[in-house]
Amino acid sequence: MNIPFVDLKQQYLSIKKDIDTAIENVITNTAFIGGKYVKEFEAAFASLYGVKHVIACANGTDSLYIIMKMLGIGNGDEVITVANSWISSSETITQAGAKPVFVDIHPDYYSIDEAQLKNAITSNTKAIILVHLQGQMANIEAVENICKEHGIFLIEDCAQSHFSEYKGKRAGLFGIAASFSFYPGKNLGAYGDAGAIITNDDELASKMRMYANHGALVKHQHKIEGINSRLDGLQASILSAKLPYILKWTEQRISNAALYNKHLTGIEGVVLPEVRPESKHTYHLYVIRAKKRDELAKYLKDNGVETAVHYPTILPNLEAYSYLGLTPDQFPVATAYQQEILSLPMYPELTEEQIKYIAQKLKEFYQN
Repeated sequence: MNIPFVDLKQQYLSIKKDIDTAIENVITNTAFIGGKYVKEFEAAFASLYGVKHVIACANGTDSLYIIMKMLGIGNGDEVITVANSWISSSETITQAGAKPVFVDIHPDYYSIDEAQLKNAITSNTKAIILVHLQGQMANIEAVENICKEHGIFLIEDCAQSHFSEYKGKRAGLFGIAASFSFYPGKNLGAYGDAGAIITNDDELASKMRMYANHGALVKHQHKIEGINSRLDGLQASILSAKLPYILKWTEQRISNAALYNKHLTGIEGVVLPEVRPESKHTYHLYVIRAKKRDELAKYLKDNGVETAVHYPTILPNLEAYSYLGLTPDQFPVATAYQQEILSLPMYPELTEEQIKYIAQKLKEFYQN
């Protein structure tokens, strides 16, 4: 049996007519940059997600940068984020002109450890980029209260948490603005780079839309200098075609996670993911912690199962941040877990037969 980490072809085949029609419409109308298909996706996503403004942009990385720039974050400022995210969460802080400050992770849920957050706040702290990792929201209430107490912006990084919830409220609806990635492998993915910002703040929304479009809301009327970060019509149309299926796909991911839990329970040397109370985990990733992780990954690969590591080196341990003078012992939990975490195949079309096969191979590895 060969089981890919993500099977995007199978997803395409399941809604082939919708996708093909969407692409054909864009080509027929030559609406390649901006235009009706981008506006239609923004409106549809805003309606389904329950937010006032959606500002589509070129990718999730840009969306974080745009938010910070339009909040006025820059030189001399500090922005706090979690130690174990993708580099977009931190490199955009530097691009905005600020200094990234890292905090270790919660040992059970892998998101930022809110108990350590206050210790990272200084008089220069302007924002927290709260990353909702793997499909599970961080402790948003605690972080929101800290932000209010210290008068700093709460920015949510929802690249891995489309439609995740905490106490019935969706990721991205707590802070001043939130970033989304629609990279192909995401729960809602385009067929290339794509991203968006959501916010309920009218003035901020207008600024961000302007900045992402060369500083203009109307062509040739540039009120400020901006950047070129626009979602193209093809990607917008593909996302609109997929959007009606996202809630069903989310429930299928949750069901597949339950099957993993059922078939993997009791394997010595494997720690299964925990779900925060009152949370809806949408399982962008199904991440276990495993002893002899690299050997296990090789064994699974040899038996046709593709896995991934998110992420093999935590952000403060990367060479890119050596200038900060940080050491691994400052982030003991994240540093230890980077040797153990392993993401198993996870997508809506995954079958119980495939999950049972993966579980069987894990059991064989540890028995041997």
